[in-house]
Order: sequence, then C-alpha cells, then structure tokens
Amino acid sequence: MERTFAIVKPDAVAAGNAGAILHEIEKAGFKIVALRMTRLSREQAAGFYAVHKERPFFNGLLDFMTEGPVVLMALEAPDAVKAWRDLMGATNPEKAAEGTIRKKFGTNIERNATHGSDAAETAAFELGYFFRGYELR
Repeated sequence: MERTFAIVKPDAVAAGNAGAILHEIEKAGFKIVALRMTRLSREQAAGFYAVHKERPFFNGLLDFMTEGPVVLMALEAPDAVKAWRDLMGATNPEKAAEGTIRKKFGTNIERNATHGSDAAETAAFELGYFFRGYELR
C-alpha cells in the first residue's frame, strides 16, 4: 500500500462538488485515511507551493487557493500516487480523459478541481505539511 496527498480545491468546493469527488475517490478503491476541510491562510499556501515561488503564476495561485475552503486528504491504495493522478486526469481539464475528475469538475488549467502529489517523496512532504503523524495511523 502507498499513501498520497490530495486536495479538493476551492473551485470544486464552491461549486458543491466535494461530495461527488469524494464518492469518485472511494468508488475507485482508495481508502481515505485522513480528511479535513479548512481554509488555507496565504502563509500556508505559500509554504505549500514554495516550489513555484519564482513562477509568474505564484501570486495568482495563492489568491485562488485561499479564496475559499479546501478539503485536504490522505489517500491510500496500491500505487496511490499514480492511481490518484490517473483518476484526476490531466492538469488542463480540456485535455483530461473522459471520466476523470478534472474532466468532470474542472473549469480550466487554473481551476481544475483537485491537487495530487506527483511522486512518493512529494506525497511524504505534503502529507506531513497538513497532517500530524497521529492523524495518519
């Protein structure tokens, strides 16, 4: 079993799609190990997305990720990182495969409903960033 980190982003929460996305996650065979709805502070978002700090879209990303509540999740499944990325679909919903979460619930490349770790090392950092160890037992 492997764990990965996922976020239902503010656009999907505001549109009332968080429950449908959670349903898709469970239907795909993931175990939701930890889950919390919160509203990120700008500082939290900046720390989380620090890897993008020098990119031109950074401030817009922070504005977006702090505009409303998000749902943070620890997911578990065999090959969870790849499985979650496959279920999410391409970053750009217009290019995402039919049936993927981003195709169903995303609006555009910036408002694409979900986030997922891109590697096991990234997942370890992201899980630790938002969840305390005892929450992941």
